[in-house]
Amino acid sequence: MTLDELAVSIEKTSGDKDVRALAELIKSWKADDSTVSELSSLVERYIGQVWFKTDSIHQKVYSAWQSFKGDAILNIGGMTMNERLYTFGLFGRFDAGSEHEQSIVYAKLQAQR
Repeated sequence: MTLDELAVSIEKTSGDKDVRALAELIKSWKADDSTVSELSSLVERYIGQVWFKTDSIHQKVYSAWQSFKGDAILNIGGMTMNERLYTFGLFGRFDAGSEHEQSIVYAKLQAQR
């Protein structure tokens, strides 16, 4: 599952404003300079502090997040840079970026240059 697929999966669970806000938070991460670890902390905090309309919605959202976290975030150390760029939807930002911007993406994805 990619980060974009995660956001879509979460959006599909409910039209609830808190669910939409979480999906937007995940999408907006791609444009900022925070790291994968910071994304993980942010999403975990959000899910833990927001009251979704039903337990079923909470379970679906949390399950989608846990699946992505287990596959992508916890295994990021074993990924190549291309796998990281694909999984986190950052090919465009990386390819269009200056050397400085590419350095930011490397740091964001916890990769060595």
